[in-house]
Amino acid sequence: MDKESELKRSKRLALSLLAAAAAVFIITSLLPRGFWVDGLRAVSEAAMVGALADWFAIVALFHKVPIPFISRHTSIIPSNKVRIADNLATFVEDKFLAPESLAQVILKTDPATSVAQWLQEPRNRQYMAAQLAKLLPEILATVDDARIQQLMRDALHAAIGKLDMAPSLGTVIASLTREGRHQELLDDGMRALIGILNRPETRQVMAELITGWLKREHATMEMMLPTGWISESGAAMIADTLNNIMENIGADKDHRLRSRFDEMVQRFVQRLQSDPSFIAKGEDFKRYLRDSDTFNRYAGDLWGSVRDWIKADIAGDDSRLHAGVLQAGAWLSDELLSHPEMRASLNQHMSEMARALAPAFSHFLTRHISDTVKAWDDKDMSRQIELNIGKDLQFIRVNGTLVGGMIGLLLYASAQAMEWAGSYLHQ
Repeated sequence: MDKESELKRSKRLALSLLAAAAAVFIITSLLPRGFWVDGLRAVSEAAMVGALADWFAIVALFHKVPIPFISRHTSIIPSNKVRIADNLATFVEDKFLAPESLAQVILKTDPATSVAQWLQEPRNRQYMAAQLAKLLPEILATVDDARIQQLMRDALHAAIGKLDMAPSLGTVIASLTREGRHQELLDDGMRALIGILNRPETRQVMAELITGWLKREHATMEMMLPTGWISESGAAMIADTLNNIMENIGADKDHRLRSRFDEMVQRFVQRLQSDPSFIAKGEDFKRYLRDSDTFNRYAGDLWGSVRDWIKADIAGDDSRLHAGVLQAGAWLSDELLSHPEMRASLNQHMSEMARALAPAFSHFLTRHISDTVKAWDDKDMSRQIELNIGKDLQFIRVNGTLVGGMIGLLLYASAQAMEWAGSYLHQ
């Protein structure tokens, strides 16, 4: 049953009780007086008073009642729309969007654990992947819009134009190399290179290069010497020598080559930040990124290829993106459930984020609520409120009729009791 029908039904019920009370009152007024007749009339009279009083109160909320001296206090909701809008917005802001309240809710509800547990269910991961598959085409369609592309291009060019390329790169490298972190990268690089040099296929390539060099530079001697053995031995000697050098550097934190590496990095950072030639090259690179038709065409073609691949992948039955989302969801769930400290950290960060964003968000939302309510038509607003709470308000009329009748009964019984008591005392 819709709200309109429910409201009409509750109104009919309230009106039926009022009509019944009025009928009893009329009938008892026409009958000869007696104890029971007078009692029924008192009950029906009080019931009518209660019903009519509550009817007036409810009608006055939504409509203007043209009664002298009283009408100005009717049509309460439409007349106070602006105040209702502001008070509603303030109520939502104070009770639901207060920064501390939101932050505490996040900490109490533990959303990180909830997300992890939700992702444990395969059907939930499937749902997440399916929703992403629906969302991506819409995002791609938005990006494909020529006006959106122009906006993104203008924004990117503006960002590039404001960037001090060389000094910024120098600052980034300086940050990355602070406290000797670049030495750790050097160690990782040397370990990776040692692993590459120890591979048989790497040494085979080196041996082939030596053989080729001998054939080009010493063709006659190459025919007389055991070229294969020399090439393999030379490759092994070069690889082992490089390995020994890098192992020595790795073992000695004060190795002179480490100091040279430090000096080279620091000198490079200083030149990036202050050398006019480096700064000029950075500006040239900025102009290239911004103005080069070749680069922009290449970037556009690259994006087109990526976009087409995403569309084709999503449309396929064996989507790699879909599988990747499923795997990522399972991995994230396992990681969160197995690391309580990670969940606590995420919850804390979300709480702090909510605390920081709540004022601006609450101001936007409450302003939206207030402006929306104020923009409603007075009659439409009154009608919508009546449809949503009118059914319950009609039960106030029902209760008013019943309570009024009971009060009438009590008053009549009290009056009769006092009359009997007076008669008894005067005997």
